[in-house]
Amino acid sequence: MIFSAAKIQGAWLISPEPIADHRGHFARIFCTEEFADHNLSTVFVQSSISYNHKKHTLRGLHYQSAPAAEAKLIRCTRGAIFDVILDLRRESPTYLAWQAFELTAENSQALFIPEYCAHGFLTLQDHTEVLYQMTTPHSPAHATGVRWNDPAFAIAWPEGEKIMSDRDATYPDYQP
Repeated sequence: MIFSAAKIQGAWLISPEPIADHRGHFARIFCTEEFADHNLSTVFVQSSISYNHKKHTLRGLHYQSAPAAEAKLIRCTRGAIFDVILDLRRESPTYLAWQAFELTAENSQALFIPEYCAHGFLTLQDHTEVLYQMTTPHSPAHATGVRWNDPAFAIAWPEGEKIMSDRDATYPDYQP
């Protein structure tokens, strides 16, 4: 695996190194030793998938507050997404910075997102599926988020009409 440090402190883009032959390819996508070597959590206690019927489905920007903060490992297993990390850690040198990645079923890349960073994605194809692995179980009482188009962040999302939940569309303006 190739670990590339993201602009957001503590976030990593993880690329497989496939071994290919006439049958296809094989690639390792997780290794506790390699994750530990990069000071990343090696324990994921919950996995979930998000299936999205239509292109331009926007989910996020979500995170869990204390004491249920979670790190996430995100991978697109079908289709393609414009995936965004937003740093909400006040003590971080990258506080309020965002970074986007294109994760696709074809590139098999994963994104490690640290605790207290908001996460969201926009589907770039119909019938897109996203795999989440989390370090903390989902806690509805601690699930929160920030608005995808809040001017405080100025995230440059791809153009097009967005399909989203009322909750995601109506988060209030961010209050630092």
